[in-house]
Amino acid sequence: MSRIGKAPITIPNGVEVTINGTSVTVKGKKGELHQQIDECVTMTIDENTISFVRKTDSPNDRSKHGLYRSLVQNMITGVSEGFKKEMEVIGVGYRATAVGQQLELALGFSHAIILSVPSDVKIETVTEKGKAPLVTIQSHDKQLLGQVAAKIRSLRKPEPYKGKGIRFLGEEIRRKAGKSASKK
Repeated sequence: MSRIGKAPITIPNGVEVTINGTSVTVKGKKGELHQQIDECVTMTIDENTISFVRKTDSPNDRSKHGLYRSLVQNMITGVSEGFKKEMEVIGVGYRATAVGQQLELALGFSHAIILSVPSDVKIETVTEKGKAPLVTIQSHDKQLLGQVAAKIRSLRKPEPYKGKGIRFLGEEIRRKAGKSASKK
């Protein structure tokens, strides 16, 4: 039995979960999310707990048991609390500004990069003197938030020699020694 899949999910107050065949809808104060669930996993709601049961012990069904439980858990957490990621823009002359649903980044290229962000994602930038600009993205959809964060990071990945680029707050970058380190 999957340790993740057999753990029940508690539905918090203010969150409404409805099952319509193989479709699950979760509504809360932050928004509404939908997810299709494979027929090999059965989802049942008892008062304020959700449990998942798989039909067979085939490897395919076992892998989906924990997957769908985690997806529904993330949906419930998202519509009740939301998710947030913070990213640092590190480099001389690197800037980030958010105007509405557009993020403008100056990353050392000959032109500024303007990235349109989906309407479900809220974006903010903070620039303090002497510190790297900070980009904060928030959403109730964890998958969408991860995709937007990955797209922003892919515009200028952190490089290992000087550490310049866009990184998640608290992310450790393995630094390499340059050419001068080998001349001894």
